[in-house]
Amino acid sequence: MSAKVLVLYYSSWGHVEAMAYAAAEGAKAGGAQVDVMRVPDITDPAAAAAMHFKKEHKAAIAKPDDLANYDAVIFGSSTRYGMMASPMKHFLDQTGGLWMKGALVGKVGSVFTASATQHGGQESSILSFHTSLLHHGMVIVGLPYAYQGQMGVDEIRGGSPYGAGTMAGGDGSRMPSKQELEAAHFQGEHVAKIAAKLAK
Repeated sequence: MSAKVLVLYYSSWGHVEAMAYAAAEGAKAGGAQVDVMRVPDITDPAAAAAMHFKKEHKAAIAKPDDLANYDAVIFGSSTRYGMMASPMKHFLDQTGGLWMKGALVGKVGSVFTASATQHGGQESSILSFHTSLLHHGMVIVGLPYAYQGQMGVDEIRGGSPYGAGTMAGGDGSRMPSKQELEAAHFQGEHVAKIAAKLAK
């Protein structure tokens, strides 16, 4: 039995978006039916333009109720001061109706992120994200050390056992590396396989 997986992301400059599609490909490799969607941006348009936020996205905008249609949701959000970005938090704050019905209880939840620097709060962002997932009764899945690509110090590596990650650089010029995209792919495949077992 294949699982239905949603990759839901917020991306200001395209780094998280790239990771989202890598995670989606991984989930497909894990046998899942996969959709990629994004949360709406709530940033003031003038501020977004001044910060050169990405305007074009391939993914459609999700509605909070969409989450109930999937066996697993892989969330991707850029990091803001060691926490998820406000557009993602705003989206999750609208899922009270799902919480009231227990609509996400027992479904898989997983998170990946991006930060400007190595010490920009990737781990704290993912861990604080887990709080919302636990309140929904979701089963949290991370990025196990079975993915050996997160080991070593031969290159800059985003991510941790909590989830895949990438670093954009202070000016946003660094896009996800091959290793970071592989981590997102592994995480997506891992989530899909676990979700399929739970869906049985």
